Amino acid sequence: MDRELQKFGEKLPAEITSTAIPALIFSEGPRGAYRFLEFFAADIRNHNTRLAYYRAVCAFFQWCERKRISNLSAIYVHHVAAYIEQLMKKRATPTVKQHLAAIRMLFNWLVVGQIVPSNPAAAVRGPKYVVKKGKTPVLLGEEARHLLDSITTETVVGLRDRAFIALLVYTFSRVSAAVAMNVDDVYIQGKRTWVRLHEKGGKEHALPCHHELEEYLDAYITAAGIEGVKDTPLFRTAIRKTKQLSNQRLHRVDAYRMIQRRAADASILSPVGCHTFRATGITQYLLNNGTLEKAQLMAAHESPRTTKLYDRTKDTVTLDEVERILIE
Repeated sequence: MDRELQKFGEKLPAEITSTAIPALIFSEGPRGAYRFLEFFAADIRNHNTRLAYYRAVCAFFQWCERKRISNLSAIYVHHVAAYIEQLMKKRATPTVKQHLAAIRMLFNWLVVGQIVPSNPAAAVRGPKYVVKKGKTPVLLGEEARHLLDSITTETVVGLRDRAFIALLVYTFSRVSAAVAMNVDDVYIQGKRTWVRLHEKGGKEHALPCHHELEEYLDAYITAAGIEGVKDTPLFRTAIRKTKQLSNQRLHRVDAYRMIQRRAADASILSPVGCHTFRATGITQYLLNNGTLEKAQLMAAHESPRTTKLYDRTKDTVTLDEVERILIE
């Protein structure tokens, strides 16, 4: 193993290292290996996208190896097309489109770096995918209210959990933006508490707090003793079963597990995930005569079509109409 290559790989996430480079990439020598690692280090900024694309291209190269393809230049359009066709029989359409995008982008990067002469994925068309309504589970307003009220606040962990879930509901925040918050991302402006969210693409998004969220955040920050401690995580992990908080940032996986526990304790029968509260908040806002345009701004969506995917107000209308079917 080239020592410089190994040192470069150590700068990437643990899942992407110089020891985990596909054999087909190594067949192109050190330049090919460097270019492969540079794609993930320099061209993709989002951590989650980086890992998803890495897994996607590795799965494709493993498939190529099973087909006895010995080097990158031997991969042609029909190979990529056959792989995508096979993948469509096993995986959901969005996943297939993501895999094709990862393969296409990587080969573009390799072409620019003069590792391969052409991009075999450029001409391959992915499956069509048209979505007019999102699949994210949504809670009714009373279910969300019951969940928040059911959280015991006798400990700082309970106060943290209530403030975290309320933040997701009242700001339409993504879980990654919520866990990335520091203490100084909760601040006073014009006699009102505001929150600063770090959204995808490095964008900062500031919103005034709903009065209830303001109350929950104040109670949590005071109990945690972190008021004024800048540049430190706002939401922190719990220290085993001590009901105390550590100095470590809450991970989104731990946040998901916490939400699952709280929903189970509240006997919420609807499926619940972190994104549930983003969709719940948007739906409740629109049900209370909020506008799609303002919801888009609050959710930091580039397009109102994306915001519309979270709108489940028509579900209530549909249910009302179904109940009109009377059999006597």
